Amino acid sequence: MAGFSSSSCSVAVLLFFFLFISFTEARDHLVGGKPDAWKIPSSPSDSLNNWAQKTRFLPGDSLVWKYDGKADAVLEVSKRDYVTCNISLPIGAMVDGTRSIVLERSGPYYFISGAEGHCQKGQKVIVVVLSEKHTRKFLTAAAPSPADEVEAPAVAPTSGAVGLKGSLGVGFGLVVGLLFLM
Repeated sequence: MAGFSSSSCSVAVLLFFFLFISFTEARDHLVGGKPDAWKIPSSPSDSLNNWAQKTRFLPGDSLVWKYDGKADAVLEVSKRDYVTCNISLPIGAMVDGTRSIVLERSGPYYFISGAEGHCQKGQKVIVVVLSEKHTRKFLTAAAPSPADEVEAPAVAPTSGAVGLKGSLGVGFGLVVGLLFLM
């Protein structure tokens, strides 16, 4: 079998570079993972905070809400207003039913329902965005828990690294396969 040529090595380096770049691109996250998730939870296990704890959010990612804009709204609020369900002083309001917000900074973001009484019934979520220095560690670290921000029962986080490892394996196999074709 012939050795690797410099062009083969160049192709391999480029493929790994593009594979790495694809893992660092901003992503859109559908809140709750499904279109009808922005609602009063039927049980504590249906809380959007359970979904948020299992999801890795990075600066530049977007949250996407899909809900009935005539019956509800999404309010970004302070930590205090999140805890007290105060809808009178939002940082921002989304009222049209489908909206996206870019997570521009690391740290917690607090969202509550703008419909009277819904927040008190659990329709709220804390999204914690990893800091720039932790973006490389997100493959193996557990997600920061919104429970650390507000007293609430903690749910054990699960790692999303399995899917990423599988993608890396596929990418590596693709590169090796291309090298053998050359």
